[in-house]
Amino acid sequence: MASLARICPSIARRIPAFARTITTSADTTQLQDTITDHSQPFTVKLHEDSFRTYKCDPPSLQVQVQKDQLLKMYKDMQTMRRMEMAADTLYKAKLIRGFCHLAIGQEAVSVGLEYGIAPDDRVITAYRCHPFAVMRGGTIKGVLAELLGRQDGMSHGKGGSMHIFTPSFFGGNGIVGAQVPVGAGLAFAQKYLGKKTATFALYGDGASNQGQVFEAFNMAKLWDLPCVFVCENNKYGMGTSAERSSSNTEYFTRGDKIPGLQVNGMDIIASKHAVEFARNWVVEGNGPLLMEFVTYRYGGHSMSDPGTTYRTREEVQRMRSTQDPIRGLQRYIEEWGLATEQELKQFDKEAKAEVDQAVEEAKQSPEPLAKDLWTDIYYKNTQPPSMRGREREEVHYY
Repeated sequence: MASLARICPSIARRIPAFARTITTSADTTQLQDTITDHSQPFTVKLHEDSFRTYKCDPPSLQVQVQKDQLLKMYKDMQTMRRMEMAADTLYKAKLIRGFCHLAIGQEAVSVGLEYGIAPDDRVITAYRCHPFAVMRGGTIKGVLAELLGRQDGMSHGKGGSMHIFTPSFFGGNGIVGAQVPVGAGLAFAQKYLGKKTATFALYGDGASNQGQVFEAFNMAKLWDLPCVFVCENNKYGMGTSAERSSSNTEYFTRGDKIPGLQVNGMDIIASKHAVEFARNWVVEGNGPLLMEFVTYRYGGHSMSDPGTTYRTREEVQRMRSTQDPIRGLQRYIEEWGLATEQELKQFDKEAKAEVDQAVEEAKQSPEPLAKDLWTDIYYKNTQPPSMRGREREEVHYY
């Protein structure tokens, strides 16, 4: 072990000394136009290190944005954070049990993704899934009720934190990396049906070394499927830093013949723009694309992880205070004259009120009944005449 410890520093990060690295600043986008009409789009320029590429050209740094959309994205990010903070409180009060993985700090990924894709696109992710479920057509009440194990939950209280779905969002999956080949299958269905839509299959840096992930890459490239494989690199897989677990931490380069794009996942304008680029790439028939969002989670891996045994409190506080995605967008909105600080505070109050109401409504929902154990086993109207329970004599007839 001593010899291993001595060589670990030499294998920490294999990036050439003078290579450019991705920025994770949340507020370095610059206004390019003079805004005279707030109802019209205007141009901004992203930081020159917002993207890095592998076997493809980068997206343009010039981006057109609109006031209304920026304000909506701000409200959505604030609401998603409030929802996750509410889940944190409910878990600590022992009203939520079991596994619970929160995405506080990563809001620019989930919200930016939704604003860059189309309603008929497909999204599938791992267990840090609550914001994606809401953005893809779910409700805050539905998510929180599911976490509480209540009938009004999006899976009727039987799935919990990691198993939440909508018609265009395929979970919420609890097995590390298992959603990636399923995402490739969704993309296969889209291509088979001749649809000009895309699948975004998300996974974390902790799942990036799974064999099934690389198998999915191979099949997707072999058949040129319209799949964007998205690595949410929040720097730590559970309690292990990326440098300690991966010989190649440039996850966007790990697709062999599949092009890759690394993105500043703390700036929502960069995130949204990259998603639009990726979607266009795959629906135009170029085959799959790997996309890596470099982001950061403020909490631990799950609610059972304090998140401070493998990183310092100072590191977390530095990210919160200097690279927070919500504060970054707030700065843009205020500096570009799109809204005042007081107007944004009103958005914050509305987000808190919406989440507080959802919490109370979720608490009022009843728990599932015993008879509900027999439902949702098969897709509706495909169940057999009867189903055996734990013992031979225990039979339920549909």
